[in-house]
Amino acid sequence: MIRSLWAIFRRDLTLLLMGAPGRGGALLPLLFFLAVAMLYPFAVGPDAKLLARTGAGVIWVAALLAAILPLDRLVEPDLEAGFFDQWALRGIAEEGVLTLRIVAHWLSFGVPLMLAAPLAAGLLNLDGAQLWTVEVGLLLGTPGLAAIGVTIAALTAGLRAGAALGGLLAIPLTVPLLIFGAGSLQPGGEGGLLLLAASSLAALAIAPFAAAGAIRAGRE
Repeated sequence: MIRSLWAIFRRDLTLLLMGAPGRGGALLPLLFFLAVAMLYPFAVGPDAKLLARTGAGVIWVAALLAAILPLDRLVEPDLEAGFFDQWALRGIAEEGVLTLRIVAHWLSFGVPLMLAAPLAAGLLNLDGAQLWTVEVGLLLGTPGLAAIGVTIAALTAGLRAGAALGGLLAIPLTVPLLIFGAGSLQPGGEGGLLLLAASSLAALAIAPFAAAGAIRAGRE
């Protein structure tokens, strides 16, 4: 069982990192994240104080959009190919598979975003202390974004225009993470990181069971 789960995880991570031909893999969310950080100063002007005050919010919105870019390939391809049915016949629960999928999704976009955050912080005129808060916030919050993304992918798998619907569903569900993540950089917002961690843990605890229930409901 452990060997099977490890093989599933390696496969998931490879597919998310490398991507299908023409899909860009993990490079596409990373480039999207940096493009948002690069274009935002052109939109609001060169006011350094304004950039520093609003930069955290921009980083979190970019992180959310980067997280939902691969929604259409998190669950639906395996569902259409019958892999979930095969895993169920082998006694591998959907909850276990989807937990691994959440981890693989986070590694494919969350870690690259953390590595790119210093460059984004420079573009948005964030100082060292703000950058540190952003990095800690991304470490705490992006697992929650990954969990919500996999859940929505499972709920919309097989639906016409499921990717577009998934993006719309992701926005309200991720609002707490965005508020606490961006708010942690505001004066007196130190408690935002604790609330961010709590929200992310709640999403991680619920997501595998909600996503697995959606897949089983679709099978029936």
